[in-house]
Amino acid sequence: MTNTSKRAVVFAYHNVGVRCLKVLLAGGVDVALVVTHQDSASENIWFESVISVCQLEGIPYITPEHAKGDDLLEQVKAAKPDLMFSFYYRHMLPAELLDVAPAYNMHGSLLPQFRGRAPVNWAVLHGAHETGATLHEMTVKPDAGAIVAQTAVPILPDDTAHDVFGKVEVAAEITLWKVLPGLLAGTAPRLPNELAKGSYFGGRKPEDGRIDWSKPAQEVYNLHRAVAPPYPGAFTDVGGHRYIIERARLSRQNLPSLPPGLAVVDNGIFGVCGDGRALAISSLLADGAPISAGELSERLATNS
Repeated sequence: MTNTSKRAVVFAYHNVGVRCLKVLLAGGVDVALVVTHQDSASENIWFESVISVCQLEGIPYITPEHAKGDDLLEQVKAAKPDLMFSFYYRHMLPAELLDVAPAYNMHGSLLPQFRGRAPVNWAVLHGAHETGATLHEMTVKPDAGAIVAQTAVPILPDDTAHDVFGKVEVAAEITLWKVLPGLLAGTAPRLPNELAKGSYFGGRKPEDGRIDWSKPAQEVYNLHRAVAPPYPGAFTDVGGHRYIIERARLSRQNLPSLPPGLAVVDNGIFGVCGDGRALAISSLLADGAPISAGELSERLATNS
């Protein structure tokens, strides 16, 4: 890429934030300011740090509590950006910020599908066979602006959301790298984002990982894949204990004679589902600690 004199303000967090920030720097963009988040002590931080990149590269950064308010607006204006970018920043940008300069967001799906929060997790939960990354113009309405570029990635049958997120990170980097010269030159495409043909989903909470064993095995497996660690995990409560599935596969063995729920068969742990099929569980946590098939069998016998 050729060097440019374009200045940018970047709102960024998480691995996609790190990768896309590095693409801008490699593309010769003058990143005048980064707006990011302080890591939360209550969150499992398994991803890379945007702050660390800023410190390494000598980029000014700030960590406001929200994206509203005159202080942030004045700091962004003072940076005099030609462009603004949002890469997995967790707050919606209000209209007054979007009015400062043309703004673009990197979203973790093939828009208009899976607009909104946690797009990778929702795609896996719904059994999608592909997803990707989309760079689009930012509007006040979330994920609704014109599409600039997108890159698809496959979702394989046993991929967890974490597996897919790794692919989406690379897709985001490729998407931005390919379109950045045109974006800086003002020649990037603007494709319609046909919202009526897409879908929108809200954020997910740990409680959304509760397993309904009456569901078919594929649905339960999709739930496990969607929230498997490092996400909070699919869980079930039995006899006052909380069991979280760490690793599992769809079993080739049907168990129609057993009631739905956790079971131990031939020293193996299974999650029996409403259609008689089962998940073969290779790693199960009980109240946060690993539990063996023998230990689980004793507990289940006590609870029966």
